[in-house]
Amino acid sequence: MSTSPVTLMVARRVAHGRYQELIAWLHEGEQLATDFPGYLGSGVLAPPPGDDEFQIIFRFADEATMHAWEHSASRRSWLVRGSGLFAKNSVHRVRGMDGWFGTVGQRPPRWKQAVAIWLAFFPVSLIFNYVLGPLLGQLELLPRIMISTLILTPLMVFWFIPLSTHLLSGWLNNHVQVPTAATESASTR
Repeated sequence: MSTSPVTLMVARRVAHGRYQELIAWLHEGEQLATDFPGYLGSGVLAPPPGDDEFQIIFRFADEATMHAWEHSASRRSWLVRGSGLFAKNSVHRVRGMDGWFGTVGQRPPRWKQAVAIWLAFFPVSLIFNYVLGPLLGQLELLPRIMISTLILTPLMVFWFIPLSTHLLSGWLNNHVQVPTAATESASTR
């Protein structure tokens, strides 16, 4: 079992005429998860214009805490209550930064991922150092770095990198899929 944080991404396509009910159900699921040990956060991502697929993201401290939540009676009951609200669903489990950039085969090249992260990190770090630099500058190196990373890491992980990837999604996802040997051999059969 993993000891690093685990993210579960669930995509739900809303059934015709059930939009408001699905929104309420998704938020109920978020609220339900907050009561479980190891819960780190969650969110609902609305679909882009012209689409009907919502994504709900749950993040837990590790594989064991997510497993406990996934197999709980309260979650099973919640899933049953929502079964008629969606047309189609898919589930993806990701670790680390991969969740910010989509599923395997749909992720942008690593250099684009690096640019998106840098574009989020640079202005936030600049503002942080401008505002708090004079206060932290009086501290020794170790406490100064510890305080700055303690503040900046959650800001980056929960707000600014997801914001950057959302704002840059058109550019990030505008890449040519290079066929792998497996897809080439499958297409020649």
